[in-house]
Amino acid sequence: MRKILLSILLIGLTFQSIAQVDTLEVLSSAMQKTIKAAIVKPSTYSSSQNQQFPTVYLLHGGSGSFSDWHRKVTQENLLIDLANQYQVLIITPGVGPSSYYYDSPTMDTVKYETYFIQELIPFIDQNYRTINKREARAITGLSMGGHGAMMLSAKNPELFIAAGSMSGVMNIDTDLWIHSPEFKQSRKEMQKAMLGDIQYKAPFSEYTAVGLVDRMKENGIALLIDCGVDDFLINTNRQIHQLLLENSTPHEYTERPGAHTWEYWTEALPFHMLFIDKVFKKHGTK
Repeated sequence: MRKILLSILLIGLTFQSIAQVDTLEVLSSAMQKTIKAAIVKPSTYSSSQNQQFPTVYLLHGGSGSFSDWHRKVTQENLLIDLANQYQVLIITPGVGPSSYYYDSPTMDTVKYETYFIQELIPFIDQNYRTINKREARAITGLSMGGHGAMMLSAKNPELFIAAGSMSGVMNIDTDLWIHSPEFKQSRKEMQKAMLGDIQYKAPFSEYTAVGLVDRMKENGIALLIDCGVDDFLINTNRQIHQLLLENSTPHEYTERPGAHTWEYWTEALPFHMLFIDKVFKKHGTK
């Protein structure tokens, strides 16, 4: 049985803004545990009792939590400002560390695709005034969350009209990462524990975003990928960009100055929200 615990998310927001953010604890039957999330509502939500809103799912990185997008951005109240500007609900779910938003074939405690698709999204749609259709739902995220956004949308195209990635792990093969040998090995060991032995080279496993490019071509989801030129994941972003070019999948791809930092993601998020807003308007949901 699902349950929800609503409270005020005390994360340094101004007094006027606090009422626009709820924290949630959603029981995952798939994993038999409760998982935290937050939802940002536009200021008009409480006064417009009959209005329904599009939803944007905003995902955190590998060692982060549901509150990262609220606490770590370098612009105060960024999510509230964007929810007000675009009149959308912004949901920031939490998942386990280095779990990449997939369902593990080896660990019952790592079933985050099932949680996200079968439990969290229906829960949000049942408890908030959302426009419950594909044309009014988008997903994006940073680092591991970029991987999650691209993977979840590619595998569940009936649910999303737009997907984005900021500094995303577009290939979980750590050999492509520009990082220390110790870091790359530790992440590879975590992956092996969750996935067993998978195919890291072409043809790629569907547990990694680059292994889903053919699905991305077929499903018609609007795609936005950006990465800083000094990011340790830049090679994985260039790789998926090339694969999408080769199979003629429409997408927007940008490289710009920056690294794997909150300064970069704080600047990137407004561009993602503008991109998503244009897609919503194109499909008549705004």
